[in-house]
Amino acid sequence: QVQVVESGGGLVQPGGSLRLSCAASGSIFSINAMGWYRQAPGKERELVARITRAGSTNYADSVKGRFTISSDNAKNTVYLQMNSLKPEDTAVYYCNAAGIAMATLMKYEYNEWGQGTQVTVSS
Repeated sequence: QVQVVESGGGLVQPGGSLRLSCAASGSIFSINAMGWYRQAPGKERELVARITRAGSTNYADSVKGRFTISSDNAKNTVYLQMNSLKPEDTAVYYCNAAGIAMATLMKYEYNEWGQGTQVTVSS
């Protein structure tokens, strides 16, 4: 059983910054990748940023140059530094963790989502 919990959302003015955190816990054997996704009202969930265990990253075109994803393997945690925020960044941000879990001597793949954290960019 793997759990994913996000934190750090809130209200920020346009041009401001926010740092999101996501911690994975539970029967984790390994984390292959963690990522941030967001969903605005009336829109589909979209990839924001993703990072692999090896450190490879990819970003949505809309956030390149403004957002930075990073990870701390020792803490099973991923961060999303969001700078130069725009109103269109307003959404619920979800963290995802994918990898291999182990319980009762059995390994299995997992792909878990956090509950989401609200980010609102407004004057």
